Order: sequence, then structure tokens, then C-alpha cells
Amino acid sequence: MKNIYSFNENFTDGNKNNLDLLGGKGANLAEMSNIKIPVPPGFTITTEVCNYFIKNNAFPKNLPSELKSALNEIESIMNQKFDDSNKPLLVSVRSGAKQSMPGMMETVLNIGLTSKTIPGLIKLFNNERFVYDSYRRLIMMYADVVMEKSKNISIEGGIRYQLELIVEKEKKKKNIINDYDFSANDLKLLSNKFKSKIKSTLGEDFPDDANTQLWNSIKAVFKSWNGNRAKHYRKIENIPNNWGTAVNVQAMVFGNLNDKSATGVAFSRNPSNGKNSFYGEWLINAQGEDVVAGIRTPNPINKDSYLSTNKNLVTLENSMPKIYSDLIKFKNILELHYKDMQDIEFTIQNHRLWILQTRNAKRSGFAAIKIALDMIEENLISEVDALKRIKPQNLSEMLHPNIDPEKEKNATLLTKGLPAGPGGASGKIVFNSEDAISWKKNGDNVILIRNETSPEDVHGMFASDGIVTAKGGMTSHAALVARGWGKCCIVGCSELIINDSNKTVIIKNTLLKEGDIITINGNSGNIYLKKLPLISSNIHLNQYFNRLMDLCDKYKKLAVRANAESPDDAIKAKEFGATGIGLCRTEHMFFLPDRIQSMQEMILASNKDERCAALQKLLPFQKDDFYKILKNMTPFPVTIRLLDPPLHEFLPNTEEQISLLAKNLSISKQLILNRIDSLKELNPMLGHRGCRLGILYPEITEMQIEAISLACIDLYKEGYKCFPEIMVPLIGSLNEFKNQKNLINKIILKNQKKFNISFKFSIGTMIELPRACFVADEIAKDADFFSFGTNDLTQTTYGFSRDDINTFLNYYIDNNIISKDPFQSIDQLGVGKLIKIAINNALKTNSKIKLGICGEHGGDPSSINFFNEINLNYISCSTFRVPIARLAAAQAVLK
Repeated sequence: MKNIYSFNENFTDGNKNNLDLLGGKGANLAEMSNIKIPVPPGFTITTEVCNYFIKNNAFPKNLPSELKSALNEIESIMNQKFDDSNKPLLVSVRSGAKQSMPGMMETVLNIGLTSKTIPGLIKLFNNERFVYDSYRRLIMMYADVVMEKSKNISIEGGIRYQLELIVEKEKKKKNIINDYDFSANDLKLLSNKFKSKIKSTLGEDFPDDANTQLWNSIKAVFKSWNGNRAKHYRKIENIPNNWGTAVNVQAMVFGNLNDKSATGVAFSRNPSNGKNSFYGEWLINAQGEDVVAGIRTPNPINKDSYLSTNKNLVTLENSMPKIYSDLIKFKNILELHYKDMQDIEFTIQNHRLWILQTRNAKRSGFAAIKIALDMIEENLISEVDALKRIKPQNLSEMLHPNIDPEKEKNATLLTKGLPAGPGGASGKIVFNSEDAISWKKNGDNVILIRNETSPEDVHGMFASDGIVTAKGGMTSHAALVARGWGKCCIVGCSELIINDSNKTVIIKNTLLKEGDIITINGNSGNIYLKKLPLISSNIHLNQYFNRLMDLCDKYKKLAVRANAESPDDAIKAKEFGATGIGLCRTEHMFFLPDRIQSMQEMILASNKDERCAALQKLLPFQKDDFYKILKNMTPFPVTIRLLDPPLHEFLPNTEEQISLLAKNLSISKQLILNRIDSLKELNPMLGHRGCRLGILYPEITEMQIEAISLACIDLYKEGYKCFPEIMVPLIGSLNEFKNQKNLINKIILKNQKKFNISFKFSIGTMIELPRACFVADEIAKDADFFSFGTNDLTQTTYGFSRDDINTFLNYYIDNNIISKDPFQSIDQLGVGKLIKIAINNALKTNSKIKLGICGEHGGDPSSINFFNEINLNYISCSTFRVPIARLAAAQAVLK
């Protein structure tokens, strides 16, 4: 096994295709060497060595001899020798995984500085100050990365912080501001103080041996692969734990040598707005960490890089025009070669330019889309390449108002939960739905804070600008409803201690009262104290968004619909390109304040006549709802699900609410309490709900179908060609479906005959029970369509409660019992297999049956890839996920 791959101006082992072995940094260093970019010579120790080291806590036997040989090559090219007293060579040790993990793993610079080599380096460069500046940097990095982190030693604030305190104390003592104001003697003193602090704090000496520094640094970088930061980042980015990191050992070049030296970071295009203009920052007389550390304000490399903080600083273009010209040349070569925007790190040593790294640059969501589309126009990449390159989260960033990132940097972070709803929101905190509505009517922005939400909270949730819950997971009630509305939401925020009666919440040591202002970031789960400004845009009016969506529609096979249950939702869904509504949940309509009492009256009725009387009060509302939704979605179909949840969810659950309802209906509290008790079920989600409601209380189905058919007749009179698809929920048998289908046909045909108007409609069912999958061939004989309700199908297949899974989900994932949340991404082996069985069975008896999916998985890119493979006709998802679903549907075809 070859453990080391060298790269230099004379000979290079690898290339950009060796990502698995060399990691992104190593592969790109090799590639740049191949195309004659000026890269300091070095070598890459492979990811296989990392995995071997982690498994065995030792290096492969032949690694030392390979390393010595590779180091000799560097020495020959640089005309310097590692651990030499006359012309010493210094090296850097940097990590580099297959996928970029910026800031997650470790780097050590200036390795090889010892009491033996320091005099030789001073003589070589005739600059004592520079040598001791490099030495104190080495001591600080090595103590942090090698002596503390890799050994899991815990020190208050960390050893780096302790050493920085020494630096700050010396600055105050000498009345200086910047590090570069320290003299050589000052830096000598700092180095000695650093070593004393390390000895007293860590209990061991900083090593005065070059080879010890090198080997320990390599070990530390390998160990950093399993550091907490790296593991957490991999979990977020879905990076496999078995990839490992490569280690890159490279000859040091020095941006901190003198005023003819510098270091910088540049982007071949603007990473914030995607503009095709060179963008970057640089610092004179500095090493790379100085640019990102924030200790000094970096200079702009050109006028296109001006910010409010650096507009008065000299540009690289003006200060070193020849270097800038060379940098432009290499930038152009690299972008053309990689056919993507590049993030380039560079060092200037005595007016000589070195390129230390290039990689495909991180960029904002908008920039990612603009750059990909621009590169099509520039004939740099194909349409297919552009679609493959854009990530779903790029679109997600564009879809919602977000916190101003510059203001967020300095905000006070209170706590963090699960990011369940997109964008950002700021407002006054309230603790119940009634207050949310009241405060909103007064013109306030509000954030609703609850332990967890229920359908009773829907109106308050709708009134709120953002929602925070202490309990619940990513598919809890709060999360599902919030995503459907494009509402900013954070769930599972366990550090919240809520006192509903006092209307207060304690977050860590901070007490907040009703009316206090917070800001929440639904993309990250962060909660901040006080108000932060939001940035919003009308994405459907954005030319780049529309161009991207047209490109997606050109390649995708799956139709994309939206889950929507209000006229405004329908309009928004159309704006985002939905070609229909795949799920209109009618139960949410009944929770609105002007209807809930009539719904409760129907449930409390003692006989059918009383139920019908209450339902007649709801009929005009239902008809108006369906009229507006169908009209707004014309000419596309609207799948309307008949009433689904258990009836107890519509009844009040507090004594105050029960008393108010009893007063409004002129009935006794005891009657309500008796009815609530009679409706109680041990497992309500497996009880009297779905089609069972319509079978036992056919008057409910009759009212809803009456409303649908009357709305359609009015629309046809006005010239609108609407198309309702009526969906019977929670079918487990053919006879259940036939019972409801016969009733639906009866009501619609009666009204069509009465008004002498015929309109198209279809009748189908939601497949959300395993039994329905197995008898799908029987049900399909009578059904026009199947829509898979993957949320409940996952619940009934796994036996997991969607709302309670968060109590054990993290443990399951961390311990590899399951690989991911099955409510976020479809379980292909179990739930997916059931869907395949249902499809195959259905097509045997009804080759024309329409097949779709309307669960939350309809907006998940990896699930969409599966749905594309099994040839569904359409997917349906939350309104604000429609653009993401269109992109994912196109990418699924291109895979």
C-alpha cells in the first residue's frame, strides 16, 4: 500500500481525481502542481493511513521510511534541510478530508523551529523578529492542537486562550495594538512565557525536537477527525465517518517575513452575490490564520472587495500590481480548469507569489444559483452540470426571510433547538394562542412559545411570526404545520423552562417575560436575545430563480404539487410552480375561530338531527373554502382529503375553555365532560378517525361533498374548469373505500343533475396502512388514484409515534440502530418496500391509476430520488418546499 503521494514542480504522484485517497486539499495540491501553478512542494499522507491509525493507534510500519524519502524531495527543491542548523526547512501540517470541512480539523505551521534551528533561520533570512514571530505561533498552535486537543485535556478556556491572555497583557504593558508591533526581544519573551505556561498548565515541556514536532502534529491531525467539532459537522453534512482525513505536509513559505510579504484568501467570484468579479482579502506581514482570526482588519484585494470596514485600506492591486496580475492569471486558470468558482489561499514571500490551496468555494444560496446559471451562458458547464451542482439548501436560503448575517455575528445567543421551519423571525414572546392572536391584532410581531403544540393551537400558530417548542422533533405537529405555512420554527428546545401561569420562560440563566423580544433562526435552530433585522425577497420574481425552475421542469419526470389548505396557500403554491394541490387537509379549516364552535356543537350532539343542524352551519364555510382554493389552483387538480383526525382534538381541554363552550351552547359543563370522556381513546391515532368517521357519521362526508360539489358548480358557471380529487383517508379494506365512494358519487351526481352541470372529479384514497398496501389490487379496482400518506405509513410500519420519537431518536442514530430519522427521509427498506408492493399490486388491476405521495417526504431530496425510481406520477409537499422538490425531481432523473 502506498502511504504517501508527493507533489512538486518536477514530479507529482496524484491528481484531482484522487479525492478518496488524498482528500480535497491533497488532490488539489497535486492537480495544481500538474498544471504548473506555483505550489510549495510537499506530500500527502493518505486517508487510508488515517483510518489505519484510528483503528490501531499506530502508523503503518513502512510510513517512516516513505516520509523520510518524501521529505528529502522537498529539501532538494527548496535547498533547505529539515532539522538542520544552517539552512533549516520548516513545514506545515494540514488536514484535508474528501469533502471540505472548514475550521473543523487542525493545522500546525512552522514545524521544525527549535533551539538548534532558530539561529540558522535567522542567518538565512537575516530577520530575527520574523523567526521569533514564527516560533511563538508554532508554540501556540502546537500547544492547542497537539498537547491539549489530541489528548482530550480540558483547561479553562483552553490553552490557546490562556496564551492569548499573555499576549494581551504584554500589549497593554507596552501600549501597543497589533502583534506586528512586537519587537524581536518582545517575541522572545513571549515565547519563553508561553513555554512556562504550557509546562505549568499541561504538565509537560514544549518539545525542542523537530522530528517530535512533526510526528506528533501528524498524529494530532489524524485524531482531529474524531474530534467533537468534526463529528458534529459530519453529522450535519451527512459525511460518512469512515472517510478519514488526509494529512498534507508542505514546505513553509512566509507571509510574515517582512513588508514585502503577505497572505490572503481570494474567490474567483463574489461568494455572497455571485457576481463575476474577483473578491478577497489580504494582510501584509502576516500568516494565514491572521486573515480569518479577526485580530487585524484585512485589506481588500481590489475595489470590488471594498466593505465598510476596509474601504480606507490599501488594495493588493495598488500595493503589489505585479503580484495582483499574477494572482488574476492563476485565478482564471484554476476556474477554467475546475469549471467552478474557486476559493484560493495564497502567500507572498519577498514579492514571490505562492498558491497554498484551491477548492470549490462555499457560497450563498443565491450566489450558487447565479454562478451555475451564468456558467451555462459562458459555455463553461452544461445544463446538466449546473443542475447537479445546485444544492437544495441553496434554494431554501432564498425562499424565506433570513436574519441579516452581519448582525447575527455579534448577537447574544440564548440557546439552540432543532431547526424545523425555514428563515428567521423576530418578535415579542407569548405563551398561548389567544394572546398570539390578540397581540398580532395590535400590530405586534409575535413568537409563540409552547412546551408543544396541538391542533388547538393552529390559529395562534398562524397568527405568530415564529414558533418555539420545548418538546417535539422535526416532524412534530409544530414542525409540520410551520413548514406547511413557511413559518419559522424551532422545536425540541430542551433548555426552555416554561411557566405558563406566570407567562415566563427561563433559558439557562436568563428570565424572559411575556412581551420580551427574541429572534429565532429556523435554519440553524439558534435563539437570540432582542430584535435582529431580517432580509427578505420575492423569490418567484427573481430572474435566476425562474431560470432555474424552467431548467428543472425541462429535465424532471415527477409532477410537483403542494400540500395546501387555504386560498392564499394555493396562490403561493402556483407562484412556486406547483401543478396542483396533492393534499388539502380539511380539518385545519374547522379550527378557525368562526367555525370551531359549530364543529364542537356537532361533536356534542346527542343524535343525527342535531349533528346535521350543526354541520349545516359549517357548510357555507366549507363551500367558500373549496370555491376559493379550486379557483386559485385552476386549471390544476386539487386533492381534498375528507375529515381525518379523531374528534376529541376539536374539543376544549382546559376548564376555562369548557366553561366558555358550555355558556355559548347553553348546555351543562358535565355534558361536555361526559362527551369528552366518551371520546377518549388509548390510541386515538389508531382509533375512530379517517374513513371511520365518515362511515359511522355519514352526514360528515355528505356535508363535505355537498360543499365541494356546490363550489365546483359555481365555478363551472363562471367558466373555471376546476378538478377536485376526493381522497378517502386511512383505508384498510376495500369495503371501507366502497362505502365512502358510493356516498360521494351519490351526493355529486345529485347536485350535477339538480343544476344540470357536469364537472370532472375523481375518487381515490390515501394509502397509509400496511394492510392497504397488501390489498391494493382490490382497492385499485374502484379507486382513480392512490396517494401515499408516508407520515402515517411510517408510524404504522415502524410502530414509532411521530411526536414522541425524539425521546429516543438521537440515541438510535448515535448508536447506529437506525441511520436517519424515518419521518424526514423515507425508509426505503421497510416503508419503501410496502409502497412498491402497493404500486405493483394496484397496476395489476388498474393500469391507469394515478400514483402520488403527499407525506412530508415529498419535499425531501433523497426520498424524491426514490419516488422517481419507482415511477410515481407526482409528489406533493409543503408549499415552501415546492421549488426544492422541483430541483430534486430533476436531479433524480440526472442521477
